[in-house]
Amino acid sequence: MPDIDLDFFDRDKVLENFKHHKAQINNGKKHNTGVYFHKAPINPFTNICNIEYKEADERGYFKIDMLNVHIYEKVKNEEHLNKLLAKEPVWELLTHKEFSDKLFHVAGHSTVLEQMKPQSIEHLAAVLAMIRPAKRYLIGKEWTTVMKNVWTKPEDGSYYFKKAHAVAYAHAIVVHMNLLIEELYE
Repeated sequence: MPDIDLDFFDRDKVLENFKHHKAQINNGKKHNTGVYFHKAPINPFTNICNIEYKEADERGYFKIDMLNVHIYEKVKNEEHLNKLLAKEPVWELLTHKEFSDKLFHVAGHSTVLEQMKPQSIEHLAAVLAMIRPAKRYLIGKEWTTVMKNVWTKPEDGSYYFKKAHAVAYAHAIVVHMNLLIEELYE
């Protein structure tokens, strides 16, 4: 099954408009972000699926992760978002801890950003993958080596970032970077 994540400034406001059931993470606990928009076996008192989400996936139930992403609060509309996405960011800012520690998903990883110096969406996506356990060994390697190995699924089952997620989050970081710069000039 594909893994779909949808980002929102306020997921709860969106979910108010749709009939849905919460996914279960384990032992009846609510999954932090996962929901089902179709019929699923649920506990009628909790509105949580009776089947843990991994097993539900194997049975054909389709979970969608609805995520709160605070950076979208300052995005005025679709046109503004497109403008922020289209604008080439000042990549060098990623090498400054004071700036990178304010950014979505890479805060706290300034040493990796300083070492790798990403200069594109693809490189930033690779950095997002390298800060996960399965790909840490690539930190400090040449970009050709990184790009050759970063998207391969680890054989040992260790946690890694899939390319689709990493590229999507790299775009969100560019939006966040450009929002922060925009705020400086307002």
